Amino acid sequence: MAKLAGMSLTRRAFAASAAVLAATPAAARMGRRPLVIAHRGASGERPEHTLSAYRLAIAQGADFIEPDLVSTKDGHLVARHENEISGTTDVARRPEFAARRAEKVIDGEKVAGWFTEDFTLAELKTLRARERLPHLRPASAAFDGQEAIPTYQEVVDLAKTESRRLKRTIGTYPEMKHPAYFRGIGLPLEERLAEALKANGLDSRTAPVFVQCFEVEPLKRFMALSKARRVMLVAQGPAPVDVTSEAGVKAIAAFADGLGPEWPLVVPVADGALGPPTPLVGWAHAAGLQVHPWTVRAENNFLPAKLRRGTSPGDHGDAEAVFDALQCASVDGVFSDFPGLAAKARFHVRCG
Repeated sequence: MAKLAGMSLTRRAFAASAAVLAATPAAARMGRRPLVIAHRGASGERPEHTLSAYRLAIAQGADFIEPDLVSTKDGHLVARHENEISGTTDVARRPEFAARRAEKVIDGEKVAGWFTEDFTLAELKTLRARERLPHLRPASAAFDGQEAIPTYQEVVDLAKTESRRLKRTIGTYPEMKHPAYFRGIGLPLEERLAEALKANGLDSRTAPVFVQCFEVEPLKRFMALSKARRVMLVAQGPAPVDVTSEAGVKAIAAFADGLGPEWPLVVPVADGALGPPTPLVGWAHAAGLQVHPWTVRAENNFLPAKLRRGTSPGDHGDAEAVFDALQCASVDGVFSDFPGLAAKARFHVRCG
């Protein structure tokens, strides 16, 4: 059995998918080039979720820029990977906020640090962003301390301004982070995001926006609040939805317009190398779902053993091979911390 996401796909389905892909001419598979989605901006080269990271991603050819959204104490949506911000800001070095350190239970896990919901927007704006992975990305860490935490409105404004300047559409791809937790403390994300989309003329199925989440119920709730397209995120391992069968994938289409799988769910890794694609993309397309896998990173630390180059975990390996494999599997978009590499790869595809 081919192991995938802690669960198994049958050899028959796996082999059938590979056979269909092999029988399809590469030119036909490449009819539509996948969207480039800048994961937290050009977060491999600038501190994540900063306006400079988003600007660089747009300059490198990104079609969408992705902000993870959490709430402030006064109900503003801001772009942070997590509501705990000690790893992405200088808050731990700010004596005026020392007493705000807390321990909380977020989605069943104990987390200690400083949390956005304990700060007003004005207070958060006094903090400065920093690189979350300085040991892997020292060049990005050189930009520490230069930028504030942006609001979602600032990210939307940037996308609109750059769309006009470059005369091409740049969308936003917000993720609702820990929505059940935030609803439980009286700071619901769904309603605030729906209101923001309406205020910006983005409340439609054709608007340049996708709303993503790892939780099912918030996506269903959001569906009643906005016409914007929704994407169900799925990681390897146990998940709230079934992506190991065609019926399971079809069920996702009842509340989502797209599927965002962790990329090895599309192109699995075996013995340190990329294997043939699973049937997931075919199942999703048959159900009317777009497929936008996440997240391709260039560093050896995030690549299969046989794609690594150099000796350091921070050295860049053959990420292009991952981009190629995903595009040859007919995905509709791809998330990357290095949108420039992703944009370049979609014009130089190597399909076997």
